[in-house]
Amino acid sequence: MRRWLTATVVGTVAALAMAGCLNPDGVDGDLTDDWAAFKEAKGFVPEADTCHEKEMPDGSLSSYHPVDCETEHEVETLALGNFTGEHADRKSPPAPGSPAMQDAFGECDEKVNKALGADWRSARLTMTVLLPSKQGWSGGARWYRCDLSEIKSLDDDSVVARTGSLKGSLAEGSPLSYGCFNPKMSGNSIEEMTPVDCKKPHHSEFVGVYTAADTSYEAFNNNSKATHKKCLGVIASYAKVPNDSDMSYRSGTIFYSPGRKDWEAGNRGVQCFLWLSKSTLTKSVKGTGDKGLPAR
Repeated sequence: MRRWLTATVVGTVAALAMAGCLNPDGVDGDLTDDWAAFKEAKGFVPEADTCHEKEMPDGSLSSYHPVDCETEHEVETLALGNFTGEHADRKSPPAPGSPAMQDAFGECDEKVNKALGADWRSARLTMTVLLPSKQGWSGGARWYRCDLSEIKSLDDDSVVARTGSLKGSLAEGSPLSYGCFNPKMSGNSIEEMTPVDCKKPHHSEFVGVYTAADTSYEAFNNNSKATHKKCLGVIASYAKVPNDSDMSYRSGTIFYSPGRKDWEAGNRGVQCFLWLSKSTLTKSVKGTGDKGLPAR
C-alpha cells in the first residue's frame, strides 16, 4: 500500500511540473527532505506475570489477549527468556528436541520453580515453552514464554480454568501439591493414582522429583531399573533413612516419567512415589526415619 501511494504522489508532482506550475514562496518542491525519519519498528514482546483465557496456538500478536489473573483463565506466563548466540541466528523458530529448545526449557524450569516455591512437577501443573510465530521470528523476535497451567490430576493432564496467580502457590500444604495416593493396579501396571488424605489409609506417597541423565529417550525408557534406584534415593532423602541396601526392603517405587514429546522438549524430571503394596499407612512418612519407614 505504501508503494502505491508513494507512486501516486510522485506521479502527480511530475504532472504539475510538466504543466509549468511554480512552487509558492518557501516551498522547495522536494516532498521528502523535510519529513522526519520513520522510527525503527519494534517487534512484539509479551509480558511476564500475565494471564490468558486459553492456551494459544502460537506466540503471535494477533492471539495475544492477556486478562486479569483474578478472572478465570487457563494459562499464566510466569517468566520470559531470550534466545541468544547461535540459537538466535536461526532463520526460523527452533524445532522440538533441538538444543535451543532444551536450553529454553531448562531456563524456564529454573525461573518457574523459583516463582512457584517448589518444582512444578510436584503439583497438578504443566509447563509449556511458547515461541514467537514464524512471522514474528522473521521480524526479529527471539523471546520465549514460560507458561503454566493447572491440570485435572496426575493421570489427566487436561488444563482446567482457575483464578488467581500461581506465584508462590506451592508453599507447604498447597492444595495443588501431590500428597498420598491409593494406586489402582492391573497386574503390574498402574491404571490410576487416586488421591487420598494422608491421614486416611493409603499405600503410596509422592516423595519428590529427580533429574534424569541427558540421554536419548530410548536409552532412558529402556532402563527402568536405574529409574527405580534413583527414586529409592529420593524416598530415602524424603523419609530421612539411609540410602543403602535396606531401601529395597523399606519401599517399592512408582514413577511417572516424561513422554517422548516432553523429553524432546527438554523435560528430564521424573516424579517419584513410595509404594507399600502389603502395608497400609495412615500418615505421611516425611522425615519419620526408621519408625515411619522400617525395613520389612
